[in-house]
Formats: sequence, structure tokens, C-alpha cells
Amino acid sequence: MSVNKVILIGNVGKEPDVRHLDRNVTVANLVLATTERAYTLQNGTTVPERTEWHNIVLWGGLADIAEKYVHKGDRIYVEGKIRTNTYEDQNGIRRYRTEILAENLEMLTSRQGVAIGAEGNSNINS
Repeated sequence: MSVNKVILIGNVGKEPDVRHLDRNVTVANLVLATTERAYTLQNGTTVPERTEWHNIVLWGGLADIAEKYVHKGDRIYVEGKIRTNTYEDQNGIRRYRTEILAENLEMLTSRQGVAIGAEGNSNINS
């Protein structure tokens, strides 16, 4: 048995990049920041705050929700699976991109009292 499950809560780093593909399929890409607080060890050493940036991919209904409701600075909950893609850049160098394929999205930033949560079908492959 194997499990590929990611749960993130963080802040959106920039406006979602939304594309409308053939057959009314929507895909959205966004960047999510998660931050670990700074802390001090028992010996007095201070460990600074650390921010990790995650590439999130949303398909279909989740992408539509992101297009309408998700904005830079919003706090969101994302549940999905991790996926790494490889490609060659224009210089022929092999590059890797790790992303989270979202299966669930919940808005944690309220917009005039509206709560939004959705689960999506992310079985569409890019």
C-alpha cells in the first residue's frame, strides 16, 4: 500500500493564473506560502522563520472557484497529492517542477461572511 496525500494551510502568493482549455475545461495555477514560526532552542540558538512556496494546480470546478474567489493574500486550505514533472528548458537542461494536484480547496479568509469549500475531480491530466 502507498499513500500520496498533502494537506496545506497557507496564504496565496499571487493572483491565480487561470486558463480555459478545449471542451470547457479550466485549469488554475497558484502559489501558496506556508510559514514555520521562528523559535529558540534550549541552548539559546534562534531558528529563524522559514517560508516554503508550493505550486498548486486546480482543475475543473476547483479552478472555476479559484478564478472567482481566490485572491493574493487569501488564507486557504488545500488537500491533494504531490506530483513532480520533468521537462527540458530552452537550453536543453532537464528541469523538475514539484506541484500539488489539488483535490479539495477551502477558503479560510471570509469574504463578507461567505464560506466556500469544494472538492473537485482532478482526474484530468495535463
